[in-house]
Amino acid sequence: MNKIYFIGIGGIGVSALAKFYLEKGWHVSGSDLCQSAITDDLIKKGINVFIGENKENIKDFNLVVFSPAIQEDNPELKEAKERGLKTMSYPQCLGELSKEYFTIAVSGTHGKSTTTAMLALILIKAGIDPTVIVGTKIKEFNNSNFRAGKSKYLLIEACEHEASFLNYWPEIAVITNVEEDHLDFYSNLENIEKAFREFVSHLKDSGTLVKRDDVKMSFKNTVEFSLKDEEVEELKKIMKVPGDHNILNALAALKVARIFGIDDSVSFQALSQYLGSWRRFEITQLPNFVLIDDYAHHPTEIMVTLKAAREKYLNNNIYCVFQPHQYQRTKFLFNDFVDVFKEVLRTNLIEKLFLIDVYDVVGRKGQGDDMNYSSKALAERIDNKRAKRIEQAYLKQELEGAEVIIMMGAGNIYDLSEELKNSCKDL
Repeated sequence: MNKIYFIGIGGIGVSALAKFYLEKGWHVSGSDLCQSAITDDLIKKGINVFIGENKENIKDFNLVVFSPAIQEDNPELKEAKERGLKTMSYPQCLGELSKEYFTIAVSGTHGKSTTTAMLALILIKAGIDPTVIVGTKIKEFNNSNFRAGKSKYLLIEACEHEASFLNYWPEIAVITNVEEDHLDFYSNLENIEKAFREFVSHLKDSGTLVKRDDVKMSFKNTVEFSLKDEEVEELKKIMKVPGDHNILNALAALKVARIFGIDDSVSFQALSQYLGSWRRFEITQLPNFVLIDDYAHHPTEIMVTLKAAREKYLNNNIYCVFQPHQYQRTKFLFNDFVDVFKEVLRTNLIEKLFLIDVYDVVGRKGQGDDMNYSSKALAERIDNKRAKRIEQAYLKQELEGAEVIIMMGAGNIYDLSEELKNSCKDL
């Protein structure tokens, strides 16, 4: 039996790949620094998961796959290399699979997960039966980030972080948008655009690029979408998830469906049934308030999410709790964060803003000036009485009077959401 080991198996992408190999009959093992709901789920599926890094975990494996977050001095990775075992990063491994399947790769600075989820539901309803690997949990997949299909089609989320998507070789490439992000790696927008152009160059001659109309990329077979498209009004009538950004995500999925010859009636029906993905405007109705958990961690995502919230809850008091995600992103986009939050407060998209401490990502710390880009510094620059930095321990009492609470960020703020759910009767 083939045996595979995943270092960083608790990651949202790596865990999906682990499920893929389990489905293919491989013996799957792996490790992660922390226990989580993801690692618990993998164990339930029969995957051997170690908590902590220990070179003794590395035995005779056909392949060792490691998360992009893993450093070269990781003891398990070093042991695997010293033993001469085959090692690949998660993007490299997924890239090899993209060569074996007819691959649809969904990329973009924002909206990748949602667009992938929407397109997956359309393809399934149309009987195309794709295998799906996505960077979020999808409710229609029983809250899983993986779906095993039996066809030749592979649908994947293609992340631009550290140019991971340059490992993929799709027949259809989707670009939802291109903006400044991951500047600790790319430095500027020009380099980001260059990487996306290289990603498009991986398309086969017979392939198709599906992109938003303002994305400055081209391919000989190109399909564009925008909020000017005639389908927009119909989508606004049927979609359960709010916001123009979700209309754009749905349009991208619709355009890909047409490449497959799927009738629009099938696509619209699938899109009308889409309930949203994990931490993508995920709504929980609690006794005293509505709780929305959202992954937004970039200024553009923040703005569109809070606009969508105000459209949906027009006359309600909306409080936003935001956890900045890693110091380097906060540093590079600091002025944009300030501008966005000033604007959402000025236009009353929210009544109050609470900033909790930056989620510090291992291996991506700042260069000695972290405190200049802390949540406290951000609150001071926003300079509004309705915005404040607060310690988590004192947050609950500050939320009194809220009718809608949005917990926003890409770190562990969802743990705080769970605490609120469990203690809502005391709020």
